[in-house]
Amino acid sequence: MTPSHPRTTTLLTPLPLPLPLLLAALLTLTTTACSDSDVDKAKDRAASATAKAGEAVSSATEAAASKMAEVKDGVNAKSDVKVDGSVQSDGDREKAEIKATNSTDKKADYTISVNFRDKDGKLVDTSVLNISGVDPKQSKSGTVRSNRDLSGTPKAEINRALRH
Repeated sequence: MTPSHPRTTTLLTPLPLPLPLLLAALLTLTTTACSDSDVDKAKDRAASATAKAGEAVSSATEAAASKMAEVKDGVNAKSDVKVDGSVQSDGDREKAEIKATNSTDKKADYTISVNFRDKDGKLVDTSVLNISGVDPKQSKSGTVRSNRDLSGTPKAEINRALRH
């Protein structure tokens, strides 16, 4: 039986390119056009976030150095101080327990600069903690908090400690 309608034979003739190949080419062109723009936007956002994070770390580091400089007649007591446990989430910030053990025969106060580092060891924040009135040959703990929310699982380390 022969089709009576001339358009029917036109529909049965093959396309110059196979349909899957044509669709793949169209999809590639569309995706590539969007991707270039999206990649540029993502790079801009990442650069902005990195700059802001760098500014926050720089600001926190300067503030910590300023607080440490305020201590008069302080002596290096880094060996008296340790991080006691791991960093924990505390709402919108992170916290770590710091333990100071007074190795002298007089009551002492401690001012401690604590660095927070990311999993790659990069400095992401610095905070200062004061632990006051540690009796001779005794220990006392305090909680240091980050200045902002830190992503990932940061590690706390004692940067500097002064006994005064």
